[in-house]
Amino acid sequence: MCSLFGLIDYENAVPSFARKVIVKILAQECEARGTDATGIAYNTHGSLRVYKRPVRAAKFKFNLPSDSRVIMGHTRMTTKGNQKVNNNNHPFYGSVPDNVFALGHNGVLYNDEQLRSQMQLPNTTIETDSYVAVQLLERIGHISFESLKEMAETVSGSFCFSVLTDENDVYLVKGSNPLEIYDCGGFYVYASTKEILDKALKRLHIRKKSEVQSSQGDILKISANGSVERSTFNCYDYEYSRYSFLSSYIGRDRDDADELDLIIQYASYFGIDERDIIMLSDMGYDACDIEEMLY
Repeated sequence: MCSLFGLIDYENAVPSFARKVIVKILAQECEARGTDATGIAYNTHGSLRVYKRPVRAAKFKFNLPSDSRVIMGHTRMTTKGNQKVNNNNHPFYGSVPDNVFALGHNGVLYNDEQLRSQMQLPNTTIETDSYVAVQLLERIGHISFESLKEMAETVSGSFCFSVLTDENDVYLVKGSNPLEIYDCGGFYVYASTKEILDKALKRLHIRKKSEVQSSQGDILKISANGSVERSTFNCYDYEYSRYSFLSSYIGRDRDDADELDLIIQYASYFGIDERDIIMLSDMGYDACDIEEMLY
């Protein structure tokens, strides 16, 4: 229900002013999946910075330091946690003994409150469901394929996570939500859908050299030097389907079920998984609420 995006200039091939333009155009195209808030994370002078505001990408100020060659971003469509409270927006800052990191999430998690209770995670004023992923990584105590696998197999819902460490490593954890990565020769760009990337590159007059493949259950680590390492996790099927969705509306007005079924179809044009729509319905949003979010 949101969008991830990013730039990894692994050969220092892009002038600093052009990096800002690329990131800005990527973010603007990501507005198709979220206009409630925009945020970026990057390293400068050996320190990880997170900058985010409750505004759409078109109104966001992309002030990137000249030494920042790896930038992670997020555009948000609010599902849980008021975007006007900036702490609820992405990316989220996290800390483990050997690293600090920033995390962004595209999707909806529905067991965040259960995990906080069962695992006695620290109290937080952050209301967003996504933040439980940060808390789990902090509890595990390191950022690695192993910790990301454990986190991804613990949360329930739809997701694609991006994690940027203070060592300029980007981890991409692909669940059921979409993710596209292009190598443009000297730098990578990524976003939540192919349509977003294609539109952004067309505006930038940039041609992709190749695609970096990713599938559900993959964890990718892209280093600042451009190397790509891979691992996997068990990506469970939460058995949400259009049939189970419609059957849950037995006894309700059939028109409501039909309307929500059409919204599921409409959402697919934006690359939004139907399970996201179903989870929003399970959380109590009606068809009008969900339709307004999509617009």
